[in-house]
Amino acid sequence: MSNIFTKAIDFFSGGFGSSVVDAVKEYYPPSMSEQEKAELDFRIQKAVDEKALKGQELTNEAQAEFNNRIAELEGTAKDLKTIPVLGPLMLFLRGCQRPIWGYSTLYMDFMIFSGKWSGLSDAQESALWIINLLVLGFLFGERAIKNVTPLIERIVKAKLGKA
Repeated sequence: MSNIFTKAIDFFSGGFGSSVVDAVKEYYPPSMSEQEKAELDFRIQKAVDEKALKGQELTNEAQAEFNNRIAELEGTAKDLKTIPVLGPLMLFLRGCQRPIWGYSTLYMDFMIFSGKWSGLSDAQESALWIINLLVLGFLFGERAIKNVTPLIERIVKAKLGKA
């Protein structure tokens, strides 16, 4: 049970508690009993845990303060609802943006890879790559770009090798 507890504490403290306890174990006096050693280990771990918890609380408070500040400066979706006709329209358009861009890019990719759009100029092909990267980046985030980048590098190297 204490092993699970120690692993959970290490997860939240970044392993700092175990490293401190391990470092202190080397300097235990020989006259110290096992119970005293366990008590000291517990106190060290407890102090580290309290510091880690305080750090997490401060991080959460800072994030909440930041989010509140952004909401004050930029407004929220609730603010848009107060505008009679344009508010709901803007909310609808904002909600439709990702599916429209996503399916449009999917359609362009299908047309290119199926061969129905052939003979594209270099500028058109570059524009399609940029559109794909932008849409992937906005819809799926940084992970999608990191996963696609090696493929793009190989394609560009192959193309430059042929030219």
